[in-house]
Amino acid sequence: MDDILKIRGLTKMFGQNYAVNNVDMNIQRGDIYGFIGRNGAGKTTLIRILLGLCEKNSGEIELFGSSNLSEGRDKTGCIIENPALFPKMTAKDNIIAQSKAVGVKLSSSEIDDLLSVVGLGSTGKKKSKNFSLGMKQRLSIALALVGNPEFLVLDEPTNGLDPEGIRDVRNLILRLNKEKNITVLVSSHILGELHKLATRYGVIDKGRLIKEFTAKELDEKTEDGFEIKVKEDDVQSAEDFLKESNIDYSFDKEKCKFTISKNENSDEILKQITAKGVIPTSYGFKNVDLEDYFMELIGGKHE
Repeated sequence: MDDILKIRGLTKMFGQNYAVNNVDMNIQRGDIYGFIGRNGAGKTTLIRILLGLCEKNSGEIELFGSSNLSEGRDKTGCIIENPALFPKMTAKDNIIAQSKAVGVKLSSSEIDDLLSVVGLGSTGKKKSKNFSLGMKQRLSIALALVGNPEFLVLDEPTNGLDPEGIRDVRNLILRLNKEKNITVLVSSHILGELHKLATRYGVIDKGRLIKEFTAKELDEKTEDGFEIKVKEDDVQSAEDFLKESNIDYSFDKEKCKFTISKNENSDEILKQITAKGVIPTSYGFKNVDLEDYFMELIGGKHE
């Protein structure tokens, strides 16, 4: 997979404060890249630099393999901060205005197709000021799609939406990625929401990119497992059994706790370990909360 976006050493200061601090980032073609961080962590500043709305202090950016960002930006659509709509215009008229602004000619059928893609094909003469917040957000995404971009940048696209609106925007992003082959950078402060669509993640805090990881790596960190706690005197016997049985496990020495995969037969393991004279002090399934994992990352417990 080739890189859509490559960032090296990106830094932006406001006065003496770092908004973005020596950030390296990679987004590959086909990704839905979940850019996660608390409000004020630096997400929007980095996005504004990427889109040419803010000057960097230092660092390098490549879009589509080139440092000529104007060419790459022509293939990039975006929503940043509040959706910019003409409230007294219909959805179709908003699309027409956007196409003129970016110098793209669209036929009436192409506009209808675009509105259909975002689920606004039946809005007719309804003015956008009368749209729900979710409809406004989907119209904003339609505006970002004018010109058939290969890369879509969405800054907090579900912010303020109700659950139905969040679901609609999420499903739209997934469709654009899978059906239109559009690479997406989507920022949020809610890992649980990004987890439903992202293929890769970057976690930013206080301007620094703390960690990048794939969806698979996140699932491995937060997947269900089965925990068995034993007495300190029984640790060696329990560990010998798990090794002899070729059972994958992790061990917390401080808590005398073994964690095994949810795919293992926990009932059989308990039966056999008890038969060897190891009586667990407690056992049961565990589930690492996504938000807890996020807070652990930005709280300083980094790997």
